[in-house]
Amino acid sequence: MLDYDEEARHYDSSRGGEARAAAAAHAVLGLIPDAPGRLLDVACGTGIVTRRLAAARPGLRVTGADLTPAMVRTSSARLPGAVVRADSRRLPFRTGSVDAVTTVWLLHLLDDPDGVRAVVAECARVLRPGGTYVTTVDKAAAHDVGSDIDAVLVGRPRRPAADAAGPVTAHAGRHGLRPAGRGSFPGAGQGRSPRATIADLRRGWFTMLPPGEPRTEEFAARLARLPDQDLPRPDPVFHLRAFRKPVEG
Repeated sequence: MLDYDEEARHYDSSRGGEARAAAAAHAVLGLIPDAPGRLLDVACGTGIVTRRLAAARPGLRVTGADLTPAMVRTSSARLPGAVVRADSRRLPFRTGSVDAVTTVWLLHLLDDPDGVRAVVAECARVLRPGGTYVTTVDKAAAHDVGSDIDAVLVGRPRRPAADAAGPVTAHAGRHGLRPAGRGSFPGAGQGRSPRATIADLRRGWFTMLPPGEPRTEEFAARLARLPDQDLPRPDPVFHLRAFRKPVEG
């Protein structure tokens, strides 16, 4: 896993910046009823999306939570007094105390299936009856856009996706949450070029292809033979799932 204390300094600029944050916030809010209440953004990172959620819905009291100290410092500068340091598997909030919970780009980071189950369980726990949980799913697959880069990488080893939509939906169902909608948004400016993909390979971003291993270099060599080495291919499209906690009775 990446060192997010280190990543905090350049996280936004390397991942679509404000354009991607605007698209993400718009898509997330499209799945949450427009009503007063409290929204908890779990694993809020730098707060770039969280701030937009708060600005777009003045009737929502938005709180961000993240475990990484550098991310908490960065998000706190954007949302003073509205960010707490917390483990997403043990949220410091009362049962049934929030009207909406979001986890944007979190579940894919959890290598242990028990971790995904624990996060979904906590989000369900703190959600009030009638509340909405929104999460990104299938993040890795979002980058498969049918490009020549994807054709080169099609045979690479892959981990089972921790945030696959099917298992996430099943986990949500076990904790009383029912499907309530889907959404998507583009990763603005995140289309891969061959040269940038080679750099990502060699710094270990493709987790099943460690830097320096022969197979990693084989894929790098094939990518180096593609045309237009610095031309970004199409942007990824990220996907959301929404779940509703039924009102009892």
